Amino acid sequence: MIVRILGEGQYDVPDDALASLNELDSAVEKAVEGGDVAAFTTALAALLAGVRSVGVAHAADSLDESDLILPPPDATIDEVRELLDDDGLIPG
Repeated sequence: MIVRILGEGQYDVPDDALASLNELDSAVEKAVEGGDVAAFTTALAALLAGVRSVGVAHAADSLDESDLILPPPDATIDEVRELLDDDGLIPG
């Protein structure tokens, strides 16, 4: 699966890593729903770090479409609120 972090690039993430990333995504969603900016900032940073740690940088010159698009590290809680759907940022 190809995951893009906006403003940073794409990562090839193995499918078996999605369960752990979904846990991190749940923390982001919970913080957004509660309007807790401090928890949101921490949770988003953890989610993006999780993608970076389990993923491998996708070739920068590749034109492959991303399967998932995540907000940049400096996204605000309101910006992420607009991106969330019923499954959070990462479906599943």
